[in-house]
Amino acid sequence: MGANFVNIDRNTPMLLPVDLREWIPNEDMVNFVIESIEGMELKGLKINHRGSGSKQYPPKMMLSLLIYCYSNGIFGSRRIERATYRDIAVRYLTGDTHPDHDTIASFRRENFEVLSECFIKVLELAKEMKILKIGTLSTDGTKIRANASKNKNVTYARAEELIKQLEEEVRERIMRAEEEDKNDTDNGHQLPEELARRETLRKKLEEARAKIEERARKRAEREREEYEKKVKSRESRTGKHKGKKIKEPNARPCESEQINLTDPDSRIMKKSKRDSYEQRYNAQAVVDAEGSQLIVGTRITQCASDRNELESNIREIPDKIGLPEFVVGDNGYANGEEIRKIEEKGIEVYVSVGKEADYQRNKYDFCPEKRKKKASYPFRKPWVTKMKQKMETEQGKKIYSLRKRSVEPVFGVIKNVMGFRQFLLRGLDKVTAEWKLVSIAYNMKRLYNIKMAAI
Repeated sequence: MGANFVNIDRNTPMLLPVDLREWIPNEDMVNFVIESIEGMELKGLKINHRGSGSKQYPPKMMLSLLIYCYSNGIFGSRRIERATYRDIAVRYLTGDTHPDHDTIASFRRENFEVLSECFIKVLELAKEMKILKIGTLSTDGTKIRANASKNKNVTYARAEELIKQLEEEVRERIMRAEEEDKNDTDNGHQLPEELARRETLRKKLEEARAKIEERARKRAEREREEYEKKVKSRESRTGKHKGKKIKEPNARPCESEQINLTDPDSRIMKKSKRDSYEQRYNAQAVVDAEGSQLIVGTRITQCASDRNELESNIREIPDKIGLPEFVVGDNGYANGEEIRKIEEKGIEVYVSVGKEADYQRNKYDFCPEKRKKKASYPFRKPWVTKMKQKMETEQGKKIYSLRKRSVEPVFGVIKNVMGFRQFLLRGLDKVTAEWKLVSIAYNMKRLYNIKMAAI
């Protein structure tokens, strides 16, 4: 007797209309996303109130589409468009309509501001569900690849060389075009295209040099205040300048300073000591460390180090959510000035300052390498000693232990479960908005999982 197979008939159409609700369980996440977004009052959504032109897709449906797809690892606008045909839950969310990829990309691009509003609304929803607690917060950063290649980097000096080279090539091709005109050579289409390509590249290189110069100027302005403080401090101690000259900030960029031609706002960073250098952004997150693991603050920084990011991260927490009692960070945030600013707000900070060997090496705000050999004792800043004593208490150990099981799992879910490992957009503002969208999608996924676990 032969094997008995199920009959697969792809030719017979369905004779009865399909009800997508029968294919989607009531407890599916898509229903949670739809109900949550529909219940929010979002004033910043772009709507054509005149009703002119083609019919527009409901903005809340489009926002729900982005959030649901991002939470399930579907990021590109073309992949989202394809999901409206292939994914039953997405098809149900859109009501069996199919926004094209250009419509999806335009909606995402035009509604960056509403993402901040939606981010707050999701956190308010978490508070209503009695899930979010603002008691102890943990913060950390992770390096995420930019939508650019490191091979597209060019130095300030090299850009000048290439500009001169391109100008010379343009002159040569113009002279060749004039010769061909005299000889009636039929090559009129190729030369204009070659000239246009070189002219475009030349303009891009000039813009790159201008951005490097602007970056150097802003850096010098930031360093000017610190320079003047050092000068005044020395004058108050000695009455005049003595000792080694304090280096004045230089507004001129060094020749080796680089910029990326594809995404000038991205930077070359290493994710870890064993990792290679790539074009990346440093994505920061502030997470509820008391159980919910919800992201309550997000931002993007171009600096590979977290040293100066602690106070800025806490400032990103929405006012409606409130301020925490404790903030926890790893030793990458060990900065006395940043800690002082946060403690002035009435928030207690717990930051790792390393082991005793780090103090002997003068790792944190200590005297230079040459001077430490003359010192007969390890030189420590007062804030380092105070922090070390606080971290050695029972309360300090208990609070700091929350860090590993709060913020680090969040990055693990975003990268390994949701699959978000590279930004699709370019430019600091757009990347910041996309990171906000990723955080909203994560928070929705986390809220849904907590809700289902409680049932």
